Amino acid sequence: MHKLQHSVTITSMDNIAGNLILIGLMGAGKTTLGKQLANKLRRPFYDSDQVICERTGVSIPTIFELEGEAGFRCREATVISELVQQKNIVIATGGGTILQIENRLKLQQNGHVVYLHAQPEVLLSRIQHDKNRPLLQVSNPLAKLQELYTIRDPIYRATAHTVIDVGSPYCTHTVSRLIRLLRQPSQQLSLL
Repeated sequence: MHKLQHSVTITSMDNIAGNLILIGLMGAGKTTLGKQLANKLRRPFYDSDQVICERTGVSIPTIFELEGEAGFRCREATVISELVQQKNIVIATGGGTILQIENRLKLQQNGHVVYLHAQPEVLLSRIQHDKNRPLLQVSNPLAKLQELYTIRDPIYRATAHTVIDVGSPYCTHTVSRLIRLLRQPSQQLSLL
């Protein structure tokens, strides 16, 4: 596995444009890490997929079944537009949020975007039994994840202010490392 690196200049936690926004493929830990980050930073936490489910009263697979991916993406764009208007929150986005350029711009302009990176094999080991992943309900989920990774990884990198590898199973260590690095005085930071 090759090491990925992305450097960013940060002056203090208070200067990170208010919001901390997590992006990445399904299974990267956006919700799990997001909840822990929000708790440690004493900020409200929002999972954009969960907000969509609460508003519609149905699961994401049901939305995909009734409206298709395009219908879901439209709902997602509306929720992202609303969430980024808040201040000092932690947002876990859906894996495909970055597919629409409008979403990418809103995320970049309204918070500090962190790409939680992991290889497809690691992601599959985390989510292979999760039936709430409509894009993975195929005969070869690893091939599908590899396809999504190939398409989305460059977009995640272009959208993110920071990239951090989350291949380690120790979520608490990742959260602590990210917070520690984000709180350092102004300097070049490498999160990998």
